[in-house]
Amino acid sequence: MPTTTATATATFTLLRADGTVAAAELNEAPAFTKPAGPLRSRVAYAAAHVVPVTWADNTPGRPAQVDWDATLDFRRHVYSWGLGVADAMDTAQRNMGLDAAATRELIARSAQVAREEGGSVVVGVNTDHVDTESISIPEIIDAYTEQLHFTEDQGAGPVLMASRHLARAATSRTDYLRVYGAVLQAASTPVVLHWLGTAFDPALEGYFGSADWESASDVLLRIIAENPGKVAGVKMSLLDASAEVSVRERLPEGVRMFTGDDFNYVGLIGGSAPVPELVEGSNADAQRGAGKGYSDALLGAFAAITPVASAAIQALDASDPAAYESILGPTEELSRQVFAAPTFYYKTGVAFLSWLNGHQAAFQMVGGLHSARSLPHLSRIVELANASGALERPELAAERWHGLLRLNGLDA
Repeated sequence: MPTTTATATATFTLLRADGTVAAAELNEAPAFTKPAGPLRSRVAYAAAHVVPVTWADNTPGRPAQVDWDATLDFRRHVYSWGLGVADAMDTAQRNMGLDAAATRELIARSAQVAREEGGSVVVGVNTDHVDTESISIPEIIDAYTEQLHFTEDQGAGPVLMASRHLARAATSRTDYLRVYGAVLQAASTPVVLHWLGTAFDPALEGYFGSADWESASDVLLRIIAENPGKVAGVKMSLLDASAEVSVRERLPEGVRMFTGDDFNYVGLIGGSAPVPELVEGSNADAQRGAGKGYSDALLGAFAAITPVASAAIQALDASDPAAYESILGPTEELSRQVFAAPTFYYKTGVAFLSWLNGHQAAFQMVGGLHSARSLPHLSRIVELANASGALERPELAAERWHGLLRLNGLDA
């Protein structure tokens, strides 16, 4: 009679904040499938990161040297799961390592990949190519417009990012109305307005004329009202779900709310609105309208959990909100770890997960930002990614994580 041998359960090592280690069971990758067509019930963009050339001098203060093959392959990965790409945003290290020349090249290359893949791409428009710290209001308008026109020439959708120059120069809400009004009138296509909170960038304190979100939202909504047809949506990144819902309910018809809340996205995207019945062959966006009962998505977190995010929205497409919740719900704790204070270092977690999942050869970032998180912090990311189905290749992830521990003198 033949004997059988039980297969040992795969494990991986966790590193605690006190330096102790523990073993945990390694889960199998979820059996998610790519969508047969576009996602229908929500518009979802993953804000993608950049991958550096491994051997290059990507140290702090040096111009970014980007591995274009790996960077653009990651965007193809996002498109293959039915999501759109939000590029040259803060996730791509705008104002934190991605210089102006690399930003322009990223926008042009990413727009070309979107055309090749039939994907949707929006990109950040800012004033950050001006290396002078303080410039005047007219110069801010000119700087925004220059990037806007370049973006439009590439065929990408513009996301009007919050400008540090404007935050420094503005003396009242009138300056915000003036700048945004001028830039929006120069736009040939509707844009997305990005409201980035101070957790992501402390230099943006008082943006839209007030440190109080309710007063600032009045200015944002006035900008939209005074420029009809010029704003496609608002991306709110305040990490305050109640603030987002309040603004969402006041948006004009046809203006979408794109959640940028990496702490509370499950409920904001799920919302209270049922998935509509879409007429075959018709314009789904027109049928959905503004979607007042839920937010669409433009999230750095979705770059870290692309297959999971796709599977969850596919569940909404199938009118199965319970499945949506069960798939996406566990990822919120992972995202909160990735985006833990200081939140602006979240890019390190996004790149770390990209490396664990085999989308880049090394755990490196432009500007040396891969050093911005501790090993116990990264260990918690591994633990939560394993628990939430965000490890696409668990054995590879464990192998790479254990190699990083050994490199740092720890047994794994």
